[in-house]
Amino acid sequence: MSSDVLQRSVPGSFHTTDLLPVHRRRAYWREALSQTFGAVDMTVPDEVYSGTIRAAPLGRVQAVTVDGDCLSALRTRRLVAQGSEEEYVVVKLLDRGVARLEQDGREAVLGPGDLFVYDMARPVQLHLPQSFRTKSLVLPRDILGLSESDLAHVTASPLGPDTPLGSLLSPFLAGLVDGAGTYLPRTSEQMARNVVDLLGVLADEVRGRPSADTPGGNRALLLRIQAFIDRHLADPDLTPQAIARAHHISLRYLHKLFEGEDATVGRWIQRRRLEECRRDLARRGNGLTIAAVAHRWGFTSAAHFSRVFRAAYGMAPREWRDTQGQGNPGLAALVGE
Repeated sequence: MSSDVLQRSVPGSFHTTDLLPVHRRRAYWREALSQTFGAVDMTVPDEVYSGTIRAAPLGRVQAVTVDGDCLSALRTRRLVAQGSEEEYVVVKLLDRGVARLEQDGREAVLGPGDLFVYDMARPVQLHLPQSFRTKSLVLPRDILGLSESDLAHVTASPLGPDTPLGSLLSPFLAGLVDGAGTYLPRTSEQMARNVVDLLGVLADEVRGRPSADTPGGNRALLLRIQAFIDRHLADPDLTPQAIARAHHISLRYLHKLFEGEDATVGRWIQRRRLEECRRDLARRGNGLTIAAVAHRWGFTSAAHFSRVFRAAYGMAPREWRDTQGQGNPGLAALVGE
């Protein structure tokens, strides 16, 4: 078992017990969990039937989905003292199953949809007594910007899906974890910064500070809207008006939320569509024409798509596709790959 607080998996890593003989699954599963989440005293069933871990990078944050049988994980003071210099905080969504979490003198009983936090720099115990699925974001403590007091109040203080903030943040975290590894590097770094803001919102909620009209509260809504845009890029009717209606806010307020970004709402949609088109055009084996790629991501006019693509990347879509086929690394770097 790893002696470091967290020896994270290789970016984009995948662990599964499904291809192993039954007698090897238990040892493999214990080691995979420890490598992903850090040194803990791990208890798993004598017979592990199924377990899968998917991990992907999001800047300095790691996004992890775990499906597995029951387990108990205990991080003792001894293991904390043996940890490496870099410590981590885990933000976790219980997607399926039930759990019990103990940290900082609090015990929380958790159900599906609950969002919770624990700190690997202090003793913690997590018990999952039945089949489960979790979606987690693992963050270095040095990027959080939270005081020790705020962090100590956030741990083992879950937000349920029936709370206003929980209903906002849980689907955002799930979408963020599911999409990790598919974003461009610039987008990954931005999303990682947004996760830090998310923890600030959690701290405000748990400590009873008002957050709905604070920068943190606005950021949480903005993140949800950006995730909504990503899910609906292919819809040619995705407009600022449609987005505002879907989130029960005014068009003016929607534009205000994007004032701190480097693009208006419309430009943000167009940029994300262009990024997805560029990615598809680089996959020469998909058999799609340039017009089909454009329509696939919500562009109604192939001519308009070609104009905005050239304006964004300095070349026509066909040139980009041909250059990718020739493997020009300098040009790929120029456009941000």
